[in-house]
Amino acid sequence: MKGYTMRCSDVNTRDLVTTMPGAGWDYAQTRHPYHMIERLKGPHYCLYNRRHMAVCFDDHSTEDGYWRLRQQAAVLHTGEFPLQFEGPDAERLLDMLFTKDITKAKVMRCAYGLACYEDGGLLVDGILLRLEQDKFWYAQADGDFYSWARAHAAGMDVSITDPDVFVSQVQGPNALNILKAASDTGMPDPFGYFAVARVRFGGQEVVITRTGYTNELGWEFYTEPHHDADTLWAHLSAAGAPFGMEIFSLDAMNIRRIEAGILNAGSDFNMTTTPYDVHLGRFVDEDKGDFIGKAALAKASRDPRLHGLRCPSGAPLISAPVEKDGDRIGHVTAGAISPYLGHGIGYALLDTSKHGPGDTVMVGCQDGSKQPAELVELPFYDTLAEIPRGKKVDIPERS
Repeated sequence: MKGYTMRCSDVNTRDLVTTMPGAGWDYAQTRHPYHMIERLKGPHYCLYNRRHMAVCFDDHSTEDGYWRLRQQAAVLHTGEFPLQFEGPDAERLLDMLFTKDITKAKVMRCAYGLACYEDGGLLVDGILLRLEQDKFWYAQADGDFYSWARAHAAGMDVSITDPDVFVSQVQGPNALNILKAASDTGMPDPFGYFAVARVRFGGQEVVITRTGYTNELGWEFYTEPHHDADTLWAHLSAAGAPFGMEIFSLDAMNIRRIEAGILNAGSDFNMTTTPYDVHLGRFVDEDKGDFIGKAALAKASRDPRLHGLRCPSGAPLISAPVEKDGDRIGHVTAGAISPYLGHGIGYALLDTSKHGPGDTVMVGCQDGSKQPAELVELPFYDTLAEIPRGKKVDIPERS
């Protein structure tokens, strides 16, 4: 396909990391603690924060993984990169780095951390855990945040370190049943949406959060260097087996996160987009004290440029053009076929806010064709996020 820059693949092929014999030239890559367990499934990895994260497995299809997530429970060992901020000025630094008022975050609670450049362009997002009054973990998406934070911490009494922690997600309608079965003392209480807890799994204390990247019911656990990872996984796997829990991959998760309107740092938003461009304005506390990007965001347009794509006859292709009346008006940032909805879905980032939901466009698709699509509101369903909050049970039948 011509007329735009491919940023991922050549449509027919893609380049992923696969384990092979030998040593060397993988110095900047990090395997997660469950790598040897995944090897039996035939994993193929991308690099995310220089960590391996499984994109697909040889032992099951993307659609099988999707339905495992929707109907039972699925686990992704992620490439998210927790940084530790500790010291008297930790809160002050984080409040300057993020657009939300971090001073309101309570101990043993999570917050959504969105960071901008001075001009209002987006740097990265992630989940901030307040473990103690002056101790935080920030599980960041793929992005250059460590050096950014270090540079802005000059003169502050705060330590910014890599605690060598790895994040794994347990997601799906059976997720909380698995947590109850795996915890030595049963379900932690309270454990509402965005809560942090410390639980014991087979005698090992583990930090968990009521969060995830799928908009399904779920939680995440944080594997630390002192954990016996093999024993921990054996315990969780045994607890999850009666509930159908299996390891799955990004390809399967990607479908669900698009359905849910969840954005990916670096593709759906980047340094050229403000929070308002991509429907993240609700995470900007305009009345808080000074933060990086505040002055620029005060002048920024509130009209969004990112919208959903409903494509009845194809799967939108990442980076493909979005056209209106023969003119290019933007590009695709995410695309897939939704097994549940039965049609192609995706996101379109437009060059301006002139067009929006209800407009018909033409989009490049994964089969090389151009197909008609409609710009729509996000998410595609469960607009109030009642499923992950535990307020709605929605287990679809596989068609």
